[in-house]
Amino acid sequence: MRQSQAETRRLNVAKRSMTKEAKQLTGLIAGLRKSLDGIHKERASKKLSGAEMGLLDERRNNLLLTIAALDDRLSAVQGLIDLGRPHVIRVH
Repeated sequence: MRQSQAETRRLNVAKRSMTKEAKQLTGLIAGLRKSLDGIHKERASKKLSGAEMGLLDERRNNLLLTIAALDDRLSAVQGLIDLGRPHVIRVH
């Protein structure tokens, strides 16, 4: 019985942890998308030199890659939660 309670407790802690991570990822992704919108507006509204345009393009590409990676991570976390298989991820 104690082992069952410990396992239930472990799963509940893991689910809370992964739910918190999903919320953090969602907020981070939203902030990055807002930054991306700002780059698009800045790029469209001003007359920029080639170097400035290249810099904005580089920033946009980096943001897009970061957003894609975070979206993948969010999808994985939500998938584990939906499957009922949450686990605590230890990062060293």
